[in-house]
Amino acid sequence: MNRYYKIRAAGAAAGFALCAAITAFPTAAAGKSPLPPGPISESVIAPAVQLGKAFAAVAAHVKPAVVSVYSEKMVKFQAQDFPFGDDFLRRFFGNQLPQPKQHGEQKEYRVPQRGMGSGMILNKQGDILTNYHVVSDVDEIKVQLADKRRFPAEIVGVDPKTDVAVIKIKGRVPDNLPTVQLGDSDAVEDGNLVMAVGAPFGLTQTVTIGIISAKGRSDVGIADYEDFLQTDAPINPGNSGGPLVNMHGEVIGMNSAIATGGEGGGEGQSAGVGFAIPTNMIKAMLPTLMKGEPITRGMLGVVIQDVTEDLAQQFHLAEAKGALISQVNKDSPADKAGLKAGDVIVRFDGKEVQDNRQLRNLVAATAPGAKARVGVVRNGKEETFIVTIGKMPTEAVAAAKQPAPTTDQFAKFGLSVQTLTPELAKQLGLEGEHGALISGVDEGSPAALADLRTGDLIAEANHQAIADVAELRRVLDKAKDNVLLLVKRRGQSLFVVLRVN
Repeated sequence: MNRYYKIRAAGAAAGFALCAAITAFPTAAAGKSPLPPGPISESVIAPAVQLGKAFAAVAAHVKPAVVSVYSEKMVKFQAQDFPFGDDFLRRFFGNQLPQPKQHGEQKEYRVPQRGMGSGMILNKQGDILTNYHVVSDVDEIKVQLADKRRFPAEIVGVDPKTDVAVIKIKGRVPDNLPTVQLGDSDAVEDGNLVMAVGAPFGLTQTVTIGIISAKGRSDVGIADYEDFLQTDAPINPGNSGGPLVNMHGEVIGMNSAIATGGEGGGEGQSAGVGFAIPTNMIKAMLPTLMKGEPITRGMLGVVIQDVTEDLAQQFHLAEAKGALISQVNKDSPADKAGLKAGDVIVRFDGKEVQDNRQLRNLVAATAPGAKARVGVVRNGKEETFIVTIGKMPTEAVAAAKQPAPTTDQFAKFGLSVQTLTPELAKQLGLEGEHGALISGVDEGSPAALADLRTGDLIAEANHQAIADVAELRRVLDKAKDNVLLLVKRRGQSLFVVLRVN
């Protein structure tokens, strides 16, 4: 595992608990020997004994199908990169440093770079589920089974956008492979007991326990599509790709990342916050990945953003939730279905939409060509549209170039703007667009607090189309409290609330 977050964790409760435990024992009278403790009542410890037996049974059920994944990549460098010569290199790399190859007057060395993670056997054919970051950009992969047998492996299919990969044992596959059972991650609830299995710090077949701390974590910043289960079961570097299982021994997630302690917490060590990819997200992709085919995702053809409190007021919403459409691409599925910029998507195929990340996941998981019922709030009323989901293109739209600064000042808001001329539009790749181009934003100004940026094109203000700077000035002069701006940024649109007072 090689992706971490730093969260400082303080723990002073342990000392208090220890003191409480000490005072619970009777003390001996002066000059007398302490009385030996009596046997602990079976009725008192029975629940703990039963729970321990349950954990042991789950571990024995899952561990045989968990593998350690070893990777190796040869890194090339030249002796000139190290100014102190071969002796220094050999002290640095030890016996790993091979004899160099001579290229003219330069020496080139090849040194192996090794990594380790975990995985789980999916079927008798030798397919193994792991994280993409465990096996990406490597030259050689080997897997070690619970019984210490080692096999070479190869990549079958990967999906970097979710950090999921399927690898396979090369050559003859043993006929007695144990396999995991994938469970229903949607059935998991906060507080449920879970177990993590993997190879933290290279310690293979390690078992840890905890609970589900939260579901639907989507702001972690690890993958493009996130819907993580959060757990406090200790996981550490090397656990990546290993299973998170419920008390039925079913895999409900794949451990992928951890939050690490800050000062004094230890670099790269568990701080009680780990993240696992839910199995229901993985199961939908497995048939495609095991064929070695790329994952296809659904698409609406809109640009969306989260609904803030200010935007909720502007669009007459009872709550600050949903996904606000700031742009509808021409001839896209959303355009053909009648969706418009300013619509707030609050429901997708019967599921309530909380924010734009959740909507992206729901749409992406829908097969291209399928029909979906999309509920939106438009002008304060909810309407439903039937959308035929499109196919996500493989390449993103190129970003627009940044404009040159200008001097027209809107000092009250900390803005510098200029009219977008045809010549400037052509230079910036904004042909056919109209509006006021932001050429400067003062630090700490109302414009900066609204997240307006140099290069943004203000196309609308309070639902009025803006053709030039003069029109923008008229709208701002009339505004009393806030102004709702439709801004185009690097080929996409978004709504921004600019505070007037």
